[in-house]
Amino acid sequence: MRKAVNPGIEAIQKYGSRVVAEGKHTLPSAGLMVAAGTLKTIADRKKPFVTVINSYTTHIPGHVHLNVLGEKLVEALKVKGYNVWYANIGAAICDGIAMGHFGMKYSLPSRELITDQIESIIGAHPCDGWIGIGNCDKIIPGMLNAMVRLNIPSVYVSGGPMLAGRKNTDLITIFEGVGSEAAGKMSGSQLEDLANTACRTCGSCAGMFTANSMNCLAEVIGLAQPGNGTIPAAAWVDREKMTWTINPERIRLVERAADTLEYVLKNNIRPLDIVTHQAIDNAFILDLAMGGSSNTVLHTLALACEAGITYPLQRINQLAKLTPTFCKVSPSRPDVHIEDVDRVGGIAAILKAVAQDGRAPLKLNLKTCTGTLKDRVEKAPNADGDVIRAGGKVFSKEGGLAILYGNIAPEGAVVKTAGVEKDMMQFTGRAKCYDSQESALEAILKGKVVDGDVVVIRYEGPRGGPGMQEMLSPTSALKGRGIKAALITDGRFSGGTRGLCIGHISPEAAAGGPIAIIKNGDRINIDAVKRTLDIELPAKEIKKRLSQLKPFVPKVTGGWLGRYARHVLSAHTGAVMDNVLPTSKKKKGK
Repeated sequence: MRKAVNPGIEAIQKYGSRVVAEGKHTLPSAGLMVAAGTLKTIADRKKPFVTVINSYTTHIPGHVHLNVLGEKLVEALKVKGYNVWYANIGAAICDGIAMGHFGMKYSLPSRELITDQIESIIGAHPCDGWIGIGNCDKIIPGMLNAMVRLNIPSVYVSGGPMLAGRKNTDLITIFEGVGSEAAGKMSGSQLEDLANTACRTCGSCAGMFTANSMNCLAEVIGLAQPGNGTIPAAAWVDREKMTWTINPERIRLVERAADTLEYVLKNNIRPLDIVTHQAIDNAFILDLAMGGSSNTVLHTLALACEAGITYPLQRINQLAKLTPTFCKVSPSRPDVHIEDVDRVGGIAAILKAVAQDGRAPLKLNLKTCTGTLKDRVEKAPNADGDVIRAGGKVFSKEGGLAILYGNIAPEGAVVKTAGVEKDMMQFTGRAKCYDSQESALEAILKGKVVDGDVVVIRYEGPRGGPGMQEMLSPTSALKGRGIKAALITDGRFSGGTRGLCIGHISPEAAAGGPIAIIKNGDRINIDAVKRTLDIELPAKEIKKRLSQLKPFVPKVTGGWLGRYARHVLSAHTGAVMDNVLPTSKKKKGK
């Protein structure tokens, strides 16, 4: 178990709000709390203090309703007699809006900023417990990481998933529509109409993309309540007119978070009591069973690091061989969305299918913020046979993620096999190399990438990007144009990506990884079945090319991104900062 990150946090772990609410010397602080309205009178400082940390912003559809949910939660906590602090954090980024321009480089780094902000708020304003309200890609793992870093009683609750748009569409339908329009398969007016109707309610984008994958994993890890990942954010008032309201069931879930915080406070249950090696196993088992986003690998490994848990990347392949794919949701299955998973029993129903299969080492007696998973899973419905499939009807006998190794990726690479067509699981092609996402996208849209190519995008890793920006634009363009090509990168993909797209290649090009030495025309062999990724070159030639690599020149040196690039580690660690891993494992850029 990781020690407290500093003496101040250690004091809060021991004494909670008493650090700032006990003794005459803290009366000036209490006076300011009265001024802020946190206390009605000085006598109220004897009560427990809890903090609600929201990430409300109108920049992101997943967050536009969080102010309403936050107010409901604050009231529920006040009814229980707590002194309630209510804070809002910044740096919440919409990956869909940041996609395709420089702004995406800020996305993954924002995970660290969010965790740091929460540490700052609670470190300076000590409390007995806290609740994080979030949604969307980096905000969720940022809050989960803060929970284990601070290690005081806490609960995470999300704003919930978006409802699918007209004709069962979603954000990925629009991205792929861009490629279809470029290929002449769709008119410009049809593309605009699609963009106008695919995303219409609040909530995190409707498929099993990164945000919803992480909200689901938070349930099985045990830091969030049942229903956190699947109860929709909105409910239709008139689906034809596309008018909606905040889902009353989601509001009730948020209000119940007050009861859940009370439970963990009374029982002194802390995040590090919940986040264990077995809990991380459970998270990856669910991820594999439901075909979740490849980004969950980054974020779950980062959570393990924050908790002081050594979790080897290879473990995912071991679990994948024991965990069938029971469920597929958009983008792997474009007509199925998170609301459909909720309708047939949610995460508990998927876990029940896993438990009934019996091969995966799923542990249902582990501690969570609401008890254990066991009672919930036993009461869940059986697989419905369509959205969730079991027995001989599973989508795949193995899980929906794979870690590939080879002379291109000595430290691993990630592919979402749940989104790969069967005839593309084994692929050999000629490399077409690009040193940025933008140059690759331009080549794809101009028809320079053809069937049989392997698109290589490098210098887009955590250091190289910097920030490891997502590659939804080029992957969607390939899909939209109907090109049978593979894509490999030291960057990463949106949870909305489908096709033979391999990311997180480690070491990255900026750290001198072998992906940097690939040349146009080199033959690349990809075998997602055997978990290999290799370039057809003799070891002697690879060594020669590596020796001739010029030192990487950082693309950004100023501001937050410059600092991030100097201290971030490789994707196989979860792209964590270099002060998170044990000293013996710190390697600059590795």
